[in-house]
Amino acid sequence: MTKRGQKLVKVLFAGMLLTLTVALGGCSGDKAAGDSTQIADTSAADSSEAVTAADAETNASSEETGEETEDGDSHITIGIPQDLDSLVPSLSQGAGTQEILFNIYEGLYKPDSEGNLVPAVASDYTMSEDGLVYTFTLREGIQFHNGNPVTVQDVKYSIETCAGLNGGEPVISAFSNIESVETPDENTIVITLKESSSSFMAILATVEAAIVPADVSDLQTNPVGTGPYRFVSRSLQENVVLERFDGYWGEPAHIKDITLKVLADSDSIVMNLEGGAVDLVARVSTAQAAELGDDFEVLEGTMNLVQAMYLNNAVEPFDNEQVRQALCYAVNKQEILDFVSDGKGTPVGSSMFPAFGKYYIEELGDLYTTDIEKAKELLADAGYPDGFSFTMKVPSNYQQHVDTAQVVAEQLKQIGVTANIELIEWETWLSDVYQGRDFEATLVGVDASTLTAGAMLSRFRSDAHNNFVNFSSEEYDAAYAEALAAESVMDDDKATEAYKKCETILAESAANVYIQDMCELVAVRKGYTGYTFYPLYIQDFSKLEMQ
Repeated sequence: MTKRGQKLVKVLFAGMLLTLTVALGGCSGDKAAGDSTQIADTSAADSSEAVTAADAETNASSEETGEETEDGDSHITIGIPQDLDSLVPSLSQGAGTQEILFNIYEGLYKPDSEGNLVPAVASDYTMSEDGLVYTFTLREGIQFHNGNPVTVQDVKYSIETCAGLNGGEPVISAFSNIESVETPDENTIVITLKESSSSFMAILATVEAAIVPADVSDLQTNPVGTGPYRFVSRSLQENVVLERFDGYWGEPAHIKDITLKVLADSDSIVMNLEGGAVDLVARVSTAQAAELGDDFEVLEGTMNLVQAMYLNNAVEPFDNEQVRQALCYAVNKQEILDFVSDGKGTPVGSSMFPAFGKYYIEELGDLYTTDIEKAKELLADAGYPDGFSFTMKVPSNYQQHVDTAQVVAEQLKQIGVTANIELIEWETWLSDVYQGRDFEATLVGVDASTLTAGAMLSRFRSDAHNNFVNFSSEEYDAAYAEALAAESVMDDDKATEAYKKCETILAESAANVYIQDMCELVAVRKGYTGYTFYPLYIQDFSKLEMQ
């Protein structure tokens, strides 16, 4: 393979096939072989008092939004739906966490706004013809936020930690495929794989695989990265303060100081915007957007996730395929879109959203056209002629999911099924639903850290550690194994076909009640420009400007 040189190397995520990120409400996930599911491992998050960096005296903590600092630079306050689950990139799991850490940390490569991979800590790379050896060149002059230069030893430490080569289990299970990390000179890093993988670069570019200093052991309280923003301070459940890193190797950020204000109560979003407490909030509902006055602009994009009523396939009655299919026939997706988002959004029928291009099967969205009589027949055949009741746990800080759950509950009444909605805090959702699998049904969104098929599909393997819905299918496991085998020999057509088979199995067996890829509305105070939508769950603060 030819050397990429100093150019931006554009490797389409759509050409990769593995890694995963689940996003809740924004969403969440964790890390498996082909997974980057961003779900918070709450044990990884430090629960000590508010942490403040030594230089927290900077004016970044100013409460007046849109205020210019003494040196003429600007400040913005951005509302976020939950606190960060960890400040250590390899331990971060929530999508809401990783989209923030994207601004602080970088990997050897990183995604751009078009969904391509571009050089970051590395300036270029080459790959051997057999796809087993990747040779990276360290970017010249790049430094960490603490002022120390990035060395090949820092890169070696970071990758080996994620791969479990420094002891313990791999932090990113896909990195268990790494045989060795070598540094033949002060500018070169050589990563050798056990088996070739067309998804390796995509996994390497995730936040979890960020390059961190080998000599900093307290990243949870003192995060140090190479990104366009540096960490200043954190007050648990209140805010995180960032400051532009003037030593950044790339295009510098425009806004100097950023305060990320935790708005766990979705009902307070409009009040905080209109009252001047925050200047920008991503993923507001259409109802919230309609309440905003002339001081705001509402931008429209897509969330790039799969919103669904996720079912625990291991508990009654959802261990019965006919019951799950009945729920699918009872739900009217277009009615949900009309009610929740004025018709905005894209109906989906499996665990894949449109940005995935060649892997996305649009037709699966029409597999279960609303048919109340068919739904009732399936329930009767399954032994529930009079319906049943169940509890649907929904994170309370995501209004779009709460609204959707309410519509779904009303629709299910038509077939005699009662869905009792239980609103729970995000941290409880993470610990009880995602990690503990203690639920019957939940309504959230699942996203991906890369546009690789495995990023969405690996979690449904019977033995996947992040298979929180307990889906189990020998046919699915075989199809997924076929995809991985094709990927290992770089047979993209065969791998794509196998991944599509996986999607079809999920849809036909009604693993979950799939609903939509949601419309994303971003409320921005006038005077701020540059907000950029990514095809992934990312917020890039470096592109924001103050007019």
